[in-house]
Amino acid sequence: MDSSILKKIKALPPLDETVVMIQRICADKNSSMQDLVKVVEKDPMLTANILKSANSPLYGFSKEIKNVAHAISLFGMATIRGFALSSAIKENIKMDLNPYGIGKHKFLDISTKQNAFMFKWYSKVDRSMLDVLQPASFMMEVGKIIIAHELIESGKDKEFKDAVSKETNVAQLSKLEKEMVGYTNEEITAKIFEKWNLESELIESIEFSTDPFLASEFIQDYAKALHVVKTSINIFGTLSEKQVEDALELLDDYDIDKQAYEDALKHFED
Repeated sequence: MDSSILKKIKALPPLDETVVMIQRICADKNSSMQDLVKVVEKDPMLTANILKSANSPLYGFSKEIKNVAHAISLFGMATIRGFALSSAIKENIKMDLNPYGIGKHKFLDISTKQNAFMFKWYSKVDRSMLDVLQPASFMMEVGKIIIAHELIESGKDKEFKDAVSKETNVAQLSKLEKEMVGYTNEEITAKIFEKWNLESELIESIEFSTDPFLASEFIQDYAKALHVVKTSINIFGTLSEKQVEDALELLDDYDIDKQAYEDALKHFED
């Protein structure tokens, strides 16, 4: 990998101790919900961020979620882990996504919508897969932060931004990233996750999420789900007619039943 990009990845701050502890708890099959509650509640800022995210209308809960225990009971431990990872990025990593034509708040909004849609969709497909899909759907765009910094540093940001404005989907965007910096968002995100010592299933699911059939058989179903969600929601829009049409084509290609996807779609349209 290019030394300039590697330096930027190495310069990223490590995950803070609270997030590391959350990682360990979620990876330990003998841990309990209460173990996770105790760790999260010791960090007031993280608690506030989790409750703010959990109460987003995107998730569609009718009653306010007032504490971490309630959030975990509704979402499960994996989703709280995703909230924690997202919060760590928001608080600790400087973002300038101007080359992509979006700001920090738009970037975070896209990630939240991708996660919320994944939660609504896969809760009806295979809830056990959310252990990987929830943190992955929150984090699968992180590589764009490094790409944007690289483009700005190299003076290619305007050229890239002009090119992005002419594209319409994630496949074209990945090709453009490869042409301009030598790597895609997915490849760089995978390297970031390696630096943070996240598990291989999470890394590989994102790395192969634009071409799931290149992944190992075990990873393919995760990568396919991520591909569908980022086709549906990305920097070009949220569940537009064309995005949904492309996503439905992918469901056919991947032989995934459409009903649960269409149910999640109805929730977002309401």
